[in-house]
Parts: sequence; structure tokens; C-alpha cells
Amino acid sequence: MPLNDERLTSASSGEDQGSDVESSSERCDSTTSTSDLDCSRESFTSDCSSKHCTPSSSPPKTLTLDEVMESARDLSNLSFAHEIVVNRSFHLEPDSLPQDSLWKIVKENVHKAFWDILESELNDDPPEYSQAIRLLEEIREILLSFLNPGANRMRTQIMEVLDMDLIRQQVDNDAVDIHGLASYIITTMGKMCAPVRDEEIKKLQDNTNNIVTMFREIFRVLDLMKADMVNFTIDNLRPVLQRQSVEYERATFQSILEKTPGALDHTTAWIKSSLEELLSATIPTEQTNGQGKGQRAVPGPFQVLNAAFLHILTWDYDKSPLPETWMTDETRLREIQWQLRRCQAVNEVLLIVCSTIGGPIQGMSSLSDRLKRMTSVLLDGMNSPHFKMNEALEGVSAQICCELNKSLTERNYPTLTPALQTTLTGQICSITQKDNPIRTLVEDRVQQYFMTLICAPKPQAKLEQVPVGLTAIKPELALMGANFISLVNYNKTVYGPFYADIIRKLMFSSSPPATNPSQNTTEDSITTS
Repeated sequence: MPLNDERLTSASSGEDQGSDVESSSERCDSTTSTSDLDCSRESFTSDCSSKHCTPSSSPPKTLTLDEVMESARDLSNLSFAHEIVVNRSFHLEPDSLPQDSLWKIVKENVHKAFWDILESELNDDPPEYSQAIRLLEEIREILLSFLNPGANRMRTQIMEVLDMDLIRQQVDNDAVDIHGLASYIITTMGKMCAPVRDEEIKKLQDNTNNIVTMFREIFRVLDLMKADMVNFTIDNLRPVLQRQSVEYERATFQSILEKTPGALDHTTAWIKSSLEELLSATIPTEQTNGQGKGQRAVPGPFQVLNAAFLHILTWDYDKSPLPETWMTDETRLREIQWQLRRCQAVNEVLLIVCSTIGGPIQGMSSLSDRLKRMTSVLLDGMNSPHFKMNEALEGVSAQICCELNKSLTERNYPTLTPALQTTLTGQICSITQKDNPIRTLVEDRVQQYFMTLICAPKPQAKLEQVPVGLTAIKPELALMGANFISLVNYNKTVYGPFYADIIRKLMFSSSPPATNPSQNTTEDSITTS
């Protein structure tokens, strides 16, 4: 997409993105879940899956540069289409460089040099118009690119007025009217631009004294119009992509996989890790076939996949890259993870306060809300690598003690003793330790909550059913749960056949199916889910 100085951006908040993901996930579930489930069932029990549903098993090969570049283009298209589908507010806007960045300084200096040279050429005697003619030609091509295929009248008029051969002849005879051509260009831009650009067009019409300045502003507004045109195209394309998103993303990923056989390595390692964790947690069952020894039961495929999805929620991005099938949602997953960590810390602090102070603050919902908001604000940014958690928690403790003393005084209770304040501060600061019992309790129950959502046939009905001890962050958990489960369901719909093939190979390739005592149970779990 030939855009100057533009980048992909999202103007939506995390909540907006969540609602968009949810709607797209529900839509895809309703239109494709049945066929996808059938395809998944076949993938677990048969090697004869259709090409578009099963990763290719071609032997390793040396990739050419063209294949690598083609795969990169496919991945870019996949990411672009996925963002359009799941994020209703996704749009393009001109790039905005940091004020003091080196790139911004270099860019401004290069542009200034270009326009200075143009001004010098136009001020020569006689004027030199070669560079100005190239600008006019570029402007003409941009204006033509804005036209619909049927706008023949406007296309003909632009070609006639901005006829480069005629303009060159006028230059040779010193009869060219640069101001008149610029005026026509601005008028034509006013006919083509979106209403939001009317003010910019008016400024161009009012500032026609300096031809170089006018050209520079024309190109600036043309860049804005190009972004508007692309965003208009995206809005028109979104309904089409939403109807065909699952098939398109799956086919595009299959194309990448065929060109790059190792494109599922991280995904395979992710699922294998979950399978091994489940196997290590299972208890050997006594066999009745006369062998006299126990054998571990093999977990069901959906159990493996659900455990893998739960791991995504707490993924350590510093230790290993995200599975390939989740790369298009990395930004959304990180945002959910950051919000969840802060909410967990807030909940841990509130539990410590309630257990330490006890009766005098029981039932004080308004106080609890104030402490929650205050703690959340003080812990904002805790996911930054430069955030000092211990210092922040000390500040939280001090603010909480002040707020508690104020509330206790208002209700004629004795204020907190220095010893109790010290104890409270120590307990709050101790949540940075991984083995802290309050932290462990909260994290386990959060994991329990999300696993319930992942496994539930209708997770929307489970959003408000938070485990005991997490009531303080119930609204935030419900929102994060809705966002996460929507991502999971959409991901499962698109990549389910690939997951089915990976799990089937991991679970059944090491031993013949006939000698595996748990295979029938596994197949039953697929067909009855």
C-alpha cells in the first residue's frame, strides 16, 4: 500500500478492542464452529485431513530469499486482515515522530533542503521549472488514484488540465501559469476530500502567495487525503473480511506453513509443554490386564488445549516467543496480562487490609472502593521495567494507613497503632515474594476463574461468577475475561485444525493406537465435546 509517512495504528481503548474481538468471535463461532469441530475430530483420528486444515509435513529444506519475502508478505497481510476484523476502530493515520528524535530532525532538514532548492529554481531568471513539473506530475497521479473506476469525466478533465506535454511546451515559451495550475489542483482536492478536510482546503485557498509554501501544503493535505481514502477502504472491506475471516486467516497461515515448514515450531513446543505438565500431574492407574503395574492416564485433547490457552494468559515474553498462531494478538494479550497483574496486586492489598484490620472496616464498601482506586492509581505502570514495586507498595501502605486512620476517627474508633501500621506495611510489601500465601491464593483463584471460562460451553454466563476472595475486582475480571475468552474462541476457530494435528501427533505418534489404553477415551472426549 503506497502510503507516505503512514503507519498502522489503533485508536481504540482496551475495552473497545475487547468488545470488537468479542463480536467477531461470536460471529465466527456461529458460522463456522460446526465444520471446524468436525475437521478437528477428523484430524485427531485420521491422517487424511484436507490440505487447508492440516499443516504440511514436508521435509526440511533451504528457503530462498524470494520464499522468505513471500512468507513475510503473507504474514503482514494476515496481521493486517486480523486487525481489521477484531478491532473496529483500527485505522491509518500519518506518522507522528517524537519531537526531538534524530529521524524527525533528519527528515525536516532533508525536506527543507528540497523546498529551498525548488524556491531557488523558481526565482532564477529565467525560472527553472523542471522540478516543479515533476511535482505536478506526482500530484496528478495522486489525484487520479482517488477516483472511482467510473469517474471518467473527472479523469479526463485532470488529464487535460495537467497535461505534462502541454505544460512543458508552455514552459519553453515562458507561458506557464503555475499559480493557475495550483489553484485548479486545490479546487479539485476540495471536490474529492472528506468533509473533515474542508478546513484544510480553505487554508490552502487562502494561502496562495508563495508558490513553494503552497506546494508543500498541498502535499501535506494530499497525505491526509490518502490516509482518509485508505480508512474508507478499510471500513468498506471490514464486513467482507468479517464474513470470510476464518477461512482467509487459515488459508493464509497454511500458505505461510507451506513456504516455511518450521512456522509451527513454537506452537508445537507450547502445546507439548502443556501436555507434559498434565502428564506429570496425573496419577498412575492400576491396570487389570494382568501386567501388575500402573500406567498414567493420557489427558484428553481438549484438556491439553485448554491448559495451553491458560498458559497464554501468564506467558513470559522474556523467556520464549509467543506461539506463531498468537502473534497477531500479541498486543492485546500483553494488555490483558498487564491489567490482570495490577488487578491481582490490588486485590492482594485489599485482602491484607481486611484480614489485618478486621471488624472496624467490615462492610464499609465506600472505604473499600476508595482504597481500591487509590491502590490502582499508585500501581499504574507496574509493568514497566523501570517501575520500583517495593517503593510503590510502601507508598500504597502509607496512603492506606492515612485513609484508614481518617475513616476510623470519623466513626469514633481508635486509630492504628504504630506497631499495627508497621505490620500492615510489611505484609503489603511482602506480596512481591512469589511464595507469599495471599499472592498464591489470589493467583490460583484467578487461574481457576479463567480456566472455568475456557472450558465453559457458554462462557458469557460465567463472567460474573468470580471465586471467593476476588469480589473486589469482579468488574475488572469480568471485562478481562470477556476479552480473553473472545480471543481464545476466535483463535480456536481459526487454528483449531492445526492444533488438532499437533496434539494427535504428540499423543499418538509414539505408540500404536491399538496398544494405547487411553486412546478410546481421548477420541470420546473429542466427539462428545
